[in-house]
Amino acid sequence: MRRPARPRFPVMAGSKPAQMFQEGLAMALFMDAHNLGGPVTIEDVAKAHAADLEAQDAHGVHYLRYWVDQEHGKIFCLVDAPDADAAATVHREAHGLVADEIYPVTEGS
Repeated sequence: MRRPARPRFPVMAGSKPAQMFQEGLAMALFMDAHNLGGPVTIEDVAKAHAADLEAQDAHGVHYLRYWVDQEHGKIFCLVDAPDADAAATVHREAHGLVADEIYPVTEGS
């Protein structure tokens, strides 16, 4: 898997839209998008997700779920984080595959 350059944040880094309060910390949901430029296996993505889970607590981040388009090398991660920078830091430290884009999202029913 290739390493994308720098992630684009459609919101200002550090902003906290759709805030939820958990243990006194402001948390927000973000969906990130990785475009690897070629096929990826679900097994490789599962390994990267496991690395995220190992690294997340140090940053107050909780990676919740991920989706993969194996053929086109696209990965989407749902994360509960204080801000987009914290979510990106976990990916960077866990495996180096930072997202190309990170969007603040609100969960619907």
